[in-house]
Amino acid sequence: MTDLHVIFGTGPVARATMESLRRRDLPVRMVNRSGRYPGGEAPAGVEVLAGDARDAAFARQAAAGASVVYQCLNPEYHEWIELFPALQNGVLAAAEANEALLVSMENVYGYGRPDGAPLTEQSPLNAHTRKGRLRNGMAEQLRLAHESGRVRVTTGRASDYYGPGGGMASPMGDLVFPAVLAGGTARLYGSPDRVHSYTFIPDIGEGLAVLGTDPRAIGRIWHLPNDPQPQTSRQMVHTAFRLAGTTGKIAGTPTWIFRLLGLRDRTIREVVEMAYEFEEDFVVDSSAISTELGVRATPIDEAIAITLDSYR
Repeated sequence: MTDLHVIFGTGPVARATMESLRRRDLPVRMVNRSGRYPGGEAPAGVEVLAGDARDAAFARQAAAGASVVYQCLNPEYHEWIELFPALQNGVLAAAEANEALLVSMENVYGYGRPDGAPLTEQSPLNAHTRKGRLRNGMAEQLRLAHESGRVRVTTGRASDYYGPGGGMASPMGDLVFPAVLAGGTARLYGSPDRVHSYTFIPDIGEGLAVLGTDPRAIGRIWHLPNDPQPQTSRQMVHTAFRLAGTTGKIAGTPTWIFRLLGLRDRTIREVVEMAYEFEEDFVVDSSAISTELGVRATPIDEAIAITLDSYR
């Protein structure tokens, strides 16, 4: 066993996790299909390995020597049902073969509609969407693996993310910040006037790094840090305009528009069933990780300023 931390994935969450681990001077190996680090050279102390995590034999080899393995893979939205279970199977096999702690990055789809109450780690799993039910099945697989003693598992769940690298996958991403900087029209999912917990990508990375390095986290599900006083999407975009020194418009996107666009775009088609998150207040409570492990959310104004700088 070593201090090696192996991250499956090189997307924005995986990179934020790597950065948090490197701040702790921990060696990191990242695994993706290409073997290339997005945007150029990998940072010092980071190795990038090429291969398909669905191949359990490869995944085991990729994680050789790891003390902690992170599941940060995230297929294209329209490929979730087909690819996600096989990807998790590979990462689970990798952690088990190397007797490594498995840190699983998840979201909150499995809870279903919040029905006016903040979502906590104890909220019932009432998924009513295909992707929510898939998430619950995958979470159950990890729970059973942990309880049977096959592998130690800890799980971090984030709400819809935003921040550097969020791109089109973020509801508060490419449709918002470039428009803010240009003084144009920022386009939001659903109603702009519903309170919504967004999780800042660097906070996800820090939260996962803590889950991978603090023994108190093992065997539990944790909500990754969200601001304890979430705002409406409109309030957040107003802040972005103010910090950018620009003025522009804010437009919501009704579900029927997603349905129409989804006739031609399979990724947008998959967004439709998740529209409920933006039709009512959607608050994700993360007080447990804050009070028990000391991981707190970056204040919203500061997080927006950092995100604007990344888009510049």
